[in-house]
Amino acid sequence: MSEIRFGIVGAGAISHSGAKAAQKNENVTVVAGCDPNEARLKSFCETYEIANGYATAEELFADPNVDAVYVAVPNSLHAPLAIKALEAGKHVILDKPFAMNLAEAEEVVATAEKMGKVFTVGMNQRFREESQKIRSVVAQGVLGDIYHAKAFWFRRSGIPRLGTWFGNKALAGGGALLDIGVHLLDLCLFCADNFEPVTVSGSVYTKFGNRGLGEGGWGHSDREEGMVFDVDDFASAFIRMKNGASVSLDITWACHTEEPNRMDVHLFGTEAGARLYPAKIFRKDPLRIGYDVIDDVDASVALAHGCRFTNFFNAILGTEELLVKTSQALTIQRILDAIYKSSADGGEVRVG
Repeated sequence: MSEIRFGIVGAGAISHSGAKAAQKNENVTVVAGCDPNEARLKSFCETYEIANGYATAEELFADPNVDAVYVAVPNSLHAPLAIKALEAGKHVILDKPFAMNLAEAEEVVATAEKMGKVFTVGMNQRFREESQKIRSVVAQGVLGDIYHAKAFWFRRSGIPRLGTWFGNKALAGGGALLDIGVHLLDLCLFCADNFEPVTVSGSVYTKFGNRGLGEGGWGHSDREEGMVFDVDDFASAFIRMKNGASVSLDITWACHTEEPNRMDVHLFGTEAGARLYPAKIFRKDPLRIGYDVIDDVDASVALAHGCRFTNFFNAILGTEELLVKTSQALTIQRILDAIYKSSADGGEVRVG
């Protein structure tokens, strides 16, 4: 295959990233889009000069002129539509979170393997230059033994549009943890190069969205009268890894905090420490008295394009390996499931 005909399932806010990435790629043409909202679909197709607009995903999957699809829909539809797309012979890049639970995610992977199609979950934070630099530094052993990592994303008022599917457990599966927590958890384990969790303890809270507070500016989804907000807007977890390392995770859509938005991953190693945003390394200089804070990290960047869609397209074309492996995506899903279970049961959950 030398040219990819791309379809986009869903015309919400996140779908524009897929369309823009495809337009920049000389080997890709966006040939189809779909959304049940006629006006939103029409605007999306006109913006990106997409010839074919469909009301349903099933119609798009039946189009023989579509080779690959981006599935960007409410979370409850992620696994079902990914499976249908794969069974229709399409390569699939799926928006996060992977699925509503591990069983669904495993079914998607099994279907992709059965159909022999490229499948990945679009974890965009891995592709940022800072992330790739720190991952490269870790691979070189600069940090030594990474014994702890801390990942966090604090938003003061960052709940996606209230009154939409984002805040409804039946449609979203979860709230802040599945929306932005998945990014920081995945990024943390990727940069530390450690995907072997053993136990998980976690707590989730619903303190703002259920009172109609904490809305941010994200989302094009339709508000629905009477839509219940019953997902988490704050989540915290502690994860123990097989090699003895630990990970702490703190995620909020809304909380009382000094800064309106703060996110980062910190890695603590025996020889040095690091953070991602901005990329920095901290270590004792062995040749002099003093301590180094290196804020111009000179490290290789494996994927200069820095784009999850380009990585997906190149994997289809056979010129690049997927950065997000399905085994890693399944591990992330396993941990997310365990955090919710731990919070519900009030105890530690064994995952490995």
